[in-house]
Amino acid sequence: QVQLDESGGGLAQAGGSLRLSCVASGRTFGRVVMGWFRQTAGKEREFVAAISRTGKNTYYAGSVKGRFTISGDNAENTVYLQMNKLKPEDTAVYYCAARVRFIQSATYNSKSEYDYWGEGTQVTVSS
Repeated sequence: QVQLDESGGGLAQAGGSLRLSCVASGRTFGRVVMGWFRQTAGKEREFVAAISRTGKNTYYAGSVKGRFTISGDNAENTVYLQMNKLKPEDTAVYYCAARVRFIQSATYNSKSEYDYWGEGTQVTVSS
């Protein structure tokens, strides 16, 4: 079992920055794939970013590439999402996700690949 606890959401102006944190407990962090997804009302939950077990590989949705950065701190069992140059369309509830099992040819951007989810943190970007 992996428990995930997100924090860092809030209100920002367009062009501003926020940093989300997700603390994982219950499993050795270094063996867990971590990701961030987001969801707005009436829409599917969409992929934002992910980081591999070792932290050497990162993956991003096209809409956030170059603006958001995912990183991990194995010692603190924490994954971060640094969000810069925020846009109103980044407004959503952001969810941290984790996967322990190995998946051959994983895409990292599919909800179905993740087994554990946090409760979400609201990010609102005003224009």
